[in-house]
Amino acid sequence: MLKSFSPSHPDWGVGELARHLDLSTSTVHRLLSTLTDEGLLDQDAESGRYRLGLSVFDLVGALPTQRSLHEAVLVSMTELRSYTGETVQVGVLDGRQVVYVERLDSPHTSQVFTQVGRRNHAHSTASGKVLLAFAPRRQLDKLLRGWDLPRQTPDTITSIKALRKELAEIRRRGYAENRGESEASVVSIGAPIRDASGSVVASLSMAGSAERIDPHRLAYAEAVVTLARRVSSQMG
Repeated sequence: MLKSFSPSHPDWGVGELARHLDLSTSTVHRLLSTLTDEGLLDQDAESGRYRLGLSVFDLVGALPTQRSLHEAVLVSMTELRSYTGETVQVGVLDGRQVVYVERLDSPHTSQVFTQVGRRNHAHSTASGKVLLAFAPRRQLDKLLRGWDLPRQTPDTITSIKALRKELAEIRRRGYAENRGESEASVVSIGAPIRDASGSVVASLSMAGSAERIDPHRLAYAEAVVTLARRVSSQMG
């Protein structure tokens, strides 16, 4: 039920949610009441609709990896945004999607930490490709098996064979690029963040228009890799 709430659908009515979950209205009402009593949901007094409550943030904060990642990454994200002038994000892998858990928007937009929780296809983003490239072999094979890669732009990789070749190159050079594969004329560069065990748990990336980034692409890639390594060091 909690996973039904998302940036694209932040609130639900009882009947609407019951239909979505294919449950009876009485069952959904009972569960909503329980979650509201625990602070995990809030009910709007006027509309009667439900949305996530503040106790959800307490649960997120209780995750050791998430908390240490948040604490370790903020300074490096700010430094990378100041150096590049572009949007900086931290992503984690969720199945075949990348979820952005931290974000600093480009100074051009004057917005900070917006669209946290946004998802995108892993195979067409720098963040996602980094996470796929450094995933354990068995996990990667399972993800790639039967994956019909959706085309988002004419430059999107849609062949598993081509994606495997790209992931091998990413492992070799230590960072990933997305050159108009997710959105036309947008370039992103991502590098892996490792935890104390050496496992890749997240990606640090920057994204912006190809016109602004292309002249500095190699320098920006070096900066992303350097700062991702710094975050990894801070995580142990």
